Amino acid sequence: MVRTPSRSKGVAENIGLTDAQLRDMYYHMLVSRQLSDRMMILNRQGRAAFAVTGQGHEACQVGSAYALRPGSDWVLPYYRDVGVVLSLGMTAREVMLHFLAKAADPNSGGRQMPNHWSYPRLRIITRGSTVGTQVPHAAGVALATKMRGEDDVTIAYMGEGATSQGDFHEGLNFAAIHKLAVIYFCENNGYAITESAEKEMPIKNVADRAAGYGLRGITVDGNDVTAVYQTTRMAVDDCRRGRGPVLIEAKTYRLVPHSSSDDDRRYRTREELAEWIKRDPLDRHRAYLEEHGLLDAAEADELTARAAAEVKEALAWAETQPDPEPESVYRNVFAEAPSPPGPLSHQGEGEEGEGDGVVR
Repeated sequence: MVRTPSRSKGVAENIGLTDAQLRDMYYHMLVSRQLSDRMMILNRQGRAAFAVTGQGHEACQVGSAYALRPGSDWVLPYYRDVGVVLSLGMTAREVMLHFLAKAADPNSGGRQMPNHWSYPRLRIITRGSTVGTQVPHAAGVALATKMRGEDDVTIAYMGEGATSQGDFHEGLNFAAIHKLAVIYFCENNGYAITESAEKEMPIKNVADRAAGYGLRGITVDGNDVTAVYQTTRMAVDDCRRGRGPVLIEAKTYRLVPHSSSDDDRRYRTREELAEWIKRDPLDRHRAYLEEHGLLDAAEADELTARAAAEVKEALAWAETQPDPEPESVYRNVFAEAPSPPGPLSHQGEGEEGEGDGVVR
């Protein structure tokens, strides 16, 4: 389709992206939203035990991930980061395999909780449910990169609640001492589950914490995908030049409860939610693309329909895939005893725990 040049011709180049990349960002945001919505629906239908999703965080996630080198830079996401893993190369099918705990789940073979990402080919490092532990882990990964003389950047994602954990402060302190190429990216949605930011910390911005460790702290509008991209890209480039680490705080808002087990009506008003819905990052980026002549209404509707169809197909396909075999329940969970090399010697016979194949 031939587009009429707009008065803002060259806007993509000014940002450091192409027109196609700006539109692809919007598509990844759409797929992320569709996947998150579908996860919540599956939970409510009793087809999935638990869901923790990222509606409202799409600009933070997609914008920051686009500044990385997929498969080269190291990524430690947190559980809301559907948009991050999609932008790095995980498919909607693979996300659904993971969510439904199928045997072919590339993240854990059906062993982990939903949205506990791990994808070695994309250098996405497995996480645990303990809040904030990815922060010191990221420092360790970045130290290894430095020791190998490589220019790969490490990025660790978290909510603002994690910045009140000891792991956060230990990780930043270590990264600062060793001048590591690591970015700590906080998706600040204003609530650590049910507790508002005012109850969590005595300062206005998470980024202000950086000064205590001699780091650069940057606060960005987390609902503006291009601003997030530019901020993260600057931090990535600085890290590659040996000027890291950096703490980025992206101010955003989750448009849904903390998880499928949460009732957010108990701690935030419907009026507050309604005001943030007006700032929906998907609507904002669509308006931006349309304003600059990079997308028209018909194309936007087509992308929305395509994203919905992709997620629908991914779910239908994933549901047909086999569950893990019951006998594999301990595989990749506990250490497995090696098979004996041959017939048991008389020294091992009858001795508990030797050569009997039992994991202890």
